Amino acid sequence: MLLSVLLLSVIAFLLILLSMVWPPDSPWAPWWRTNTKTAKAICKLADINNKDIVYDLGCGDGEVLIQSARRGAKGVGIEIDPLRVIIARIRVFINGFDEKIVIKRNNFFNEKYKDATVIIVYLIPKTLDKLLPRFRKQLKKGTRIVSYRYEMKMPLKKEDKENHIRLYVI
Repeated sequence: MLLSVLLLSVIAFLLILLSMVWPPDSPWAPWWRTNTKTAKAICKLADINNKDIVYDLGCGDGEVLIQSARRGAKGVGIEIDPLRVIIARIRVFINGFDEKIVIKRNNFFNEKYKDATVIIVYLIPKTLDKLLPRFRKQLKKGTRIVSYRYEMKMPLKKEDKENHIRLYVI
């Protein structure tokens, strides 16, 4: 029994390590964590405030949502990985934002974003290309989309080159 738990722990650790160097054109979703400095820069570029409802697609550990809540926003994190969902929920609770942030375990292609005022994505280009028609169909005019690292095929509104963040507006 102990050997099984140890082996499972080693495999989980190796998968997390592998996800940090995942190729950007892979069809699988790696876990690229957004650090606090970048999360704050995302909030600043998008001018997130207490009137916003922020959706983070593939929210990972919830860092961007936590930084958004610190600026007064409400948030919805969509994450398919059950381990990341647990981590995000724990971090949201520990930071005292469980009244402002909801973490859903779901595939973000199955979600509706109609009430979003800001969408945050740190997703590979193939995934962004698949999401763009959904964004155009579901999001209200003026909804801000912030993409970390990767460009989207729509007109750029603002860019933070130092932090590799791009702002788009529907």
